[in-house]
Amino acid sequence: MQTSWPTLMEQIGGCTACGLCRGRTHVVPGEGDLHARLMLIGEGPGEQEDLQGRPFVGPAGQLLERMLAAIGLTREQVYIANAVKCRPPHNRVPTPEETAACLPYLRAQVALVRPRVIALLGATAARTVLGDGVRITRDRGRWVERKGVFLLPTYHPAALLRDESKKRPAWEDFKALRDKLAQLDAES
Repeated sequence: MQTSWPTLMEQIGGCTACGLCRGRTHVVPGEGDLHARLMLIGEGPGEQEDLQGRPFVGPAGQLLERMLAAIGLTREQVYIANAVKCRPPHNRVPTPEETAACLPYLRAQVALVRPRVIALLGATAARTVLGDGVRITRDRGRWVERKGVFLLPTYHPAALLRDESKKRPAWEDFKALRDKLAQLDAES
């Protein structure tokens, strides 16, 4: 999907490719630095995100902002997107059909941003981008390189709010993101 930002936002806003469009208040395409070195991909909008039309604005988003700050970044310096652009009912996990319907939009976002590093926040994001064989508990913290872009699966901030034991591994992953960005900066 070769496109421009205005065209892509219009396409996402008018999407009816799956049933999630029927229950949305707002589509949540993504936001941030359109030329960010780091892109974050989450699962899908929750209630607050659906109401505001912005990704990661609820409790998980507040935690994500603190995690970014801990590695010297703000949400304005990264690009944040989700595997699906509309809220699944009752915050359930998106179905494979729903993620497949949004995948062309996500690919277009990656192509337009052209990040050097992508953090895949949670199992849905990791499977959407890397394939169904990914298991977040097994594969988090393991770098994957695709077409010169470094991808790192890690826990979703919402999982950290539910399970404190995942915070330490997620912190290690965020330090790895920081270090990879520094390494790439030094090489360029």
